[in-house]
Amino acid sequence: MFKRLLPKETSFFDFFEQHSKLSVEASKELDAITVDPTQLLVYADRIKQIERKADGITYQCIDALHRTFITPFDRADIHRLIKRLDDITDAIDSASSRMAIYELTECRPEVGQLTRGLLRATVQIDSAVINLRHLSKRGDAIAQCCQAVYEAEKEGDQILRAALGRLFREEKDALSVIKWKEVFERLEKASDRCEEVANIIQGVVIEAS
Repeated sequence: MFKRLLPKETSFFDFFEQHSKLSVEASKELDAITVDPTQLLVYADRIKQIERKADGITYQCIDALHRTFITPFDRADIHRLIKRLDDITDAIDSASSRMAIYELTECRPEVGQLTRGLLRATVQIDSAVINLRHLSKRGDAIAQCCQAVYEAEKEGDQILRAALGRLFREEKDALSVIKWKEVFERLEKASDRCEEVANIIQGVVIEAS
């Protein structure tokens, strides 16, 4: 009788993995804009759809957290991880939406540098999340993934500084400066969110060791 009253086991790892895969998918669509910016609206719409799927997974995960008695690691960390994963897709959607609103159908070269770095970061986040399922055996592999995320974020910071410097030096139209500055900063913000996810994952590994 008591066993039947307990909540069914929930695999939070499934939620994490589904979400991290969507982050990679959104990053690929964002990077595709730099290859063919004339299809900006198409890619931005795809990213919006991915972001909505990610929101749904986040809601399911948090709802399950409220109903689950036993969790694989600290409940607060589970909540923080799924929310920060969602922040990545939100930031990607924010960047692509802003490009669409501003009708930026020609990309500055630094945009591609930032999107490729972001794609590398989300791929590493996805690998780290997959390894979380086997935390006791994959601690070193997770650490390597997180280190790669940190390096991608650092590179993104450098690209942002260079991009803004060139923008202010070369662009004479004030409105264009405002538009591109916002897009650059939103792209870099997505990279920052990846770093935050890596920090949370690293914390989970440390607590489990």
